[in-house]
Amino acid sequence: MTFESHSVTLKIWDPSAMESTLEAAIAHVSTAANAPQDRVRVTRSGPAVFTVSLDDDMSCKGHTL
Repeated sequence: MTFESHSVTLKIWDPSAMESTLEAAIAHVSTAANAPQDRVRVTRSGPAVFTVSLDDDMSCKGHTL
């Protein structure tokens, strides 16, 4: 797991834990950035690697998996 300014990169090995892990990461980034959760996006960069970050685009209304 890697923490950066208002983002976290995760490698999730257990597929059954993916949803709950990503939901917790979204809540963490949202709280750390003092921003609503609909401004947080999830980007998949590998088979089990996800980055959860604050979306700088103010028009973003959230992304789903």
